[in-house]
Amino acid sequence: MQLFYEPNFDPNTQLIAVNAEESRHISKVLRKKIGEVIHITNGFGSIAEGILRSNHPKKCEIEVIKTEVLKPVSKHLHIAIAPTKANDRFEWFLEKATEIGIQEITPLLCEHSERKVIKRERYEKVLLAAMKQSLSSFLPKLNKLTPFSDFISSDFKSTKLIAHCEDLPKENLSKSIGENNLILIGPEGDFSTSEIDFALSNGFKAVSLSQSRLRTETAGMVACHTVNLIQSL
Repeated sequence: MQLFYEPNFDPNTQLIAVNAEESRHISKVLRKKIGEVIHITNGFGSIAEGILRSNHPKKCEIEVIKTEVLKPVSKHLHIAIAPTKANDRFEWFLEKATEIGIQEITPLLCEHSERKVIKRERYEKVLLAAMKQSLSSFLPKLNKLTPFSDFISSDFKSTKLIAHCEDLPKENLSKSIGENNLILIGPEGDFSTSEIDFALSNGFKAVSLSQSRLRTETAGMVACHTVNLIQSL
């Protein structure tokens, strides 16, 4: 099955007008013919199966046969992570986290951050492609690049965890996971001592992801996988 994306439909929609980008992909790239079966999601849990009634490259139309509405997972995983200097490495994290299962991502601007500007539109396209490739119907939320101190000062109703490399007391992540989790992952140079202290003083708990020292994007992927694995047991 191939999955397409159009955010502007709900379970009661009978005729879906597909956005221009996906319409071009359907009609020009894949050369779908009128009458073919199409599957499309809105990124909020609905997957519609329908018949392609118009294959115009700027506005395809799909007549809905049936719509399946999936319930969102009851648990929420939010990873706040410093974007890496190499864009492809951070995009790899975004892709894999979406495939594994994540609900929210916040890029962090830290003292040791190598990347201080992000291409949010590009990152959103990576998330979208990963959602479609993995046949998921939930598109993760991507927040704007946020300074570390501003983020830590926000109010979160989650188990708040920070993964860092300092030689300080830490508990294994697998033993610290709650129902809803917020995990901080630092930049290539790790969080600064003042950032770690600030997080701990604001209710964050220090955790270890591995006995090895992990790259930023690897740490994010390990955190995502560990939470999903533990919560599925």
